[in-house]
Amino acid sequence: MVEDIRPGRWQVLPTIIKNLIIINALVWLAQITVGKSAIPMSDLFALHHIKSELYKPWQFLTYMFMHDPDGPWHILFNMLALWMFGSTLENLWGPKRFVLFYLTCGLFAGFVQIAAMSYDASQYKGLLGSGQISTEEFNSLMNIPVLGASGAVMGIFAAFAYSFPNSKLFIFPIPFPIKAKWALLGFVGYDLFGGISSNQGGGVAHFAHIGGALIGILLVYLWNRKNRQTFY
Repeated sequence: MVEDIRPGRWQVLPTIIKNLIIINALVWLAQITVGKSAIPMSDLFALHHIKSELYKPWQFLTYMFMHDPDGPWHILFNMLALWMFGSTLENLWGPKRFVLFYLTCGLFAGFVQIAAMSYDASQYKGLLGSGQISTEEFNSLMNIPVLGASGAVMGIFAAFAYSFPNSKLFIFPIPFPIKAKWALLGFVGYDLFGGISSNQGGGVAHFAHIGGALIGILLVYLWNRKNRQTFY
């Protein structure tokens, strides 16, 4: 909580942020070493559509700790953004509220992404019924996994932008600083366009990002209504 914060206790790497980075890094190392065995980790722990043969209820939680095992950029970008924007929030809110916020954003992002994927599932079923794709192709499309902390991190960024709207950020490749509130609108607009214009198998979970941002702003707004001394 904010009342627990003292100037000397402001941490560059707060406890929850540090532990989240460690957990995500260890899971990613497991993915690139033993994770491609006879039963890939993505089949067990990445999020799948509820009608997929690979769906398990726990995937709504575990998917947000997994990342693309084919390269480091996915996890590096997410962990950098988590640290950059999450550290300020954890220092202000305290670890308990921050971890609750983070997990809530990740869970809601997963729900929104699965809801969006239901449209694609109906399209795949139509293609299968008309004979345009085979049963094997249908199953492959239905088993496309969702993984990554991006939805939860987007919620963190949305909360930061809502709380500190005029903070100036440098975002590559934009050659000038941009206020956090405009950056948030730009990211959400990009994800909305990307989610509508492409299918959910395009490699980016656009609607998870949107879901994370929406719940992040909603939580900050509701908490701020109850205690206007809690947020800045």
